[in-house]
Amino acid sequence: MRQVIGITGGIASGKSSISQFIQEELGFTIIDADIAAREVVEPGQDAYQEIIQVFGNELLLPDTSIDRAKLGGIIFHDEKKRLQLNNIVHPAVRKRMLKQKETAFDLGEQVIFMDIPLLFESNLTHMVDKTILIYVDEQIQLERLMKRNGLSEADAKARIDSQMPLAEKKELADVVINNNGSLLEAQKQVKQVLVEWEVIEA
Repeated sequence: MRQVIGITGGIASGKSSISQFIQEELGFTIIDADIAAREVVEPGQDAYQEIIQVFGNELLLPDTSIDRAKLGGIIFHDEKKRLQLNNIVHPAVRKRMLKQKETAFDLGEQVIFMDIPLLFESNLTHMVDKTILIYVDEQIQLERLMKRNGLSEADAKARIDSQMPLAEKKELADVVINNNGSLLEAQKQVKQVLVEWEVIEA
């Protein structure tokens, strides 16, 4: 039976490392929402044209690609503009991910994974059959983010606070992987879950 498993987490929770493990070590296709979001705003794409129409040509870099930092600066301070951008980008991202899913299934794959950071926030659970949350305690999340991005505690906290708390996501996920310890421990938990779901053999 074909199935789509959603992977989600929070900033610095280790979600990308787990996705990499599932793809490289276990050999499954990962469809990544962040990659899709970058691809749909490349020159020539429909979403790219719409963004230029709404936000203007001054967003363009010399190579005609969109200046993401400049765009980020605009939407960060303007809720209305941020919603406008989301209304352009989000449907395009979903469309691309669904197309990638169909392609993988057409190639004979039975199980694929979708890495969607805002799985719960954006109400995208209808795109997946089961959900795995990569969880860390807030203090560990804060320390990892400060270390990884070289941020002050206040800046790191602001980024974490802008997302739905992992404690809330815990209530919504089918399975929670505790990533407070080593990556190896988290990988073992993932394998255990996939054995229980009969996705891989023990």
